[in-house]
Amino acid sequence: MHKIYDMEPKVSIIMGSTSDLPVMEEAAKILDEFGIPFEINALSAHRTPEKVMEFAKKAYSKGVKVIIAGAGGAAHLPGVIAASTPIPVIGVPIKSSNSVEGWDSILSILQMPSGIPVATMALNGAANAGIFAAQILATGNKEILNKIVAYKEKLKIKITKANDELSKVKYKHKVKK
Repeated sequence: MHKIYDMEPKVSIIMGSTSDLPVMEEAAKILDEFGIPFEINALSAHRTPEKVMEFAKKAYSKGVKVIIAGAGGAAHLPGVIAASTPIPVIGVPIKSSNSVEGWDSILSILQMPSGIPVATMALNGAANAGIFAAQILATGNKEILNKIVAYKEKLKIKITKANDELSKVKYKHKVKK
């Protein structure tokens, strides 16, 4: 069996700080499951803006195809990266210790100006970011496409089994179908 890609990173997972790792590692787990090489780093739009700009400008030339950027609070990281790269950027708003229930992060990533798109996931939605990155890559890779199809089939089976289990739960006024 051939490899999906060589071991150069095809996805870059970036987070504002390592405190975001418990959320962002969900994207890493998905990419691992699909066999997609990735890199993972902390970069701050506010504390290391020069490094963010350097990363964003060089990502394409080093072979990265999709960037997943997670940030909390005033979550400028995904937008700053999107402004400086031609690569699709997926933003993950994170409910952080200094956030306003996550709404500041959601709106900072969601409300991008025209011309600087960021695909925005749900609050703490890094797993979906990983899946979405895989789907982007699957447009040019049949092996990844097949893995996504199989993954989604497992989701269907899981729900079917859940409904089978629910049908066995007894309640006095539960109506049988």
